Amino acid sequence: MTENSSPIYSSVYTWQHIKPKGDPLMWFIIITLSVWGLFAVYSSTGALAYQKHGGRAEFYLFQQFGFLLGGFFIMLLTHSIHYKYFLRIGKLALFVSYILLILTMFFGSNYNEAQRWLKIPFLGISFQTSDIAKVALIIYVARELAMRQEDIKDFKKGFLPILIHVSLTCLLIMPSNLSTALVLFCTCLVIMFMGRVSIKHVFYLGSTVTVLSTVLLVIVLNIPDKYLENWGRVVTWKHRIENFRTPSDNPDVTYQNDHAKIAIANGGIYGKGPGGSTERNFLPQAYSDFIYAIIAEEYGFLGATFMLILYMVFMYRAFRIIFRSPKAFGALLAIGLSFALVLQALINMAIAVNLVPNTGLTLPLVSKGGTSILITSFAFGAIMSVSRYIETEEPEEQEIPQNIAVTETP
Repeated sequence: MTENSSPIYSSVYTWQHIKPKGDPLMWFIIITLSVWGLFAVYSSTGALAYQKHGGRAEFYLFQQFGFLLGGFFIMLLTHSIHYKYFLRIGKLALFVSYILLILTMFFGSNYNEAQRWLKIPFLGISFQTSDIAKVALIIYVARELAMRQEDIKDFKKGFLPILIHVSLTCLLIMPSNLSTALVLFCTCLVIMFMGRVSIKHVFYLGSTVTVLSTVLLVIVLNIPDKYLENWGRVVTWKHRIENFRTPSDNPDVTYQNDHAKIAIANGGIYGKGPGGSTERNFLPQAYSDFIYAIIAEEYGFLGATFMLILYMVFMYRAFRIIFRSPKAFGALLAIGLSFALVLQALINMAIAVNLVPNTGLTLPLVSKGGTSILITSFAFGAIMSVSRYIETEEPEEQEIPQNIAVTETP
């Protein structure tokens, strides 16, 4: 496809522009997760429907379907745009995300003791600014790594400028959404490693953050709660870690985890069938944070394992893009976005089976959502853009050196 024939230059999109192209298996996984999530949300919102809509659970079915439909359109539109255009918006998107994160800190909506949402004036629609910041930072890091290949081993010229923005974004997200900040930081480390940043620099950064986090954790765990009350969500983080290390005898404290375990145990090998969950009526956030437990109850061990395999296969196919992409930016963008989404999914699943402390991470494309589904769909669309357009590059451009990173131009 030539630049002039690219849909970004066309005033009218045709079906030829936006019809699904690229890796068919990745498209299959995206559609399967979306449809599965639609059924799971419908099944798990019964209690919420009785509280807010007189028991009409179909309200959430159609709501979820509407967001998924809008998300799929965004996905198709995004994947039809050549991924090189995302390189040009990386820096602008990052600075816009800074503004949104700062606005959220001062004017954000508070829900479950977390100030993560920013409401759009006059529309009454709220969205998590951290979702936008996550995608923006990944695009920016992939962009900078691709454009700084000649100086990428140099600390001041190649590593430090990227590190500053990674640190700033994670620090802005951390006070209200520690789990997202950690996922984003780990993702950036992976992108840096793939982008030929000095292993020494990556190791020192990871080690420094690990040591500082450990020291801070030990200090917080040994400080009485009354001295932490003005430290935002620090008390919440402390209690979650303490309850994970030493489960409380108070059933009110372990309520979520207990009912998640009951749901998984009820599912057995084959599950109770779609809509057969009983724990959906007792488990808080059954349609978001703990939806994987409901899936395990209704579809059993086999269904829960199959969903895990879907995410892992998607990650594997994303890694294949690295070896096929003729440009560093495309490879780094695809692996960064894919790793962030799959890591989020794995953490959500680990929470449901009580392998890690509770967080607020949802299951991508499966959990009930609104604007988060639209932003996630944009990320999936960007991944599929790389998958689509690496198939149309000129043959001589596809001669990839053994190291994936090559010099990228804007």
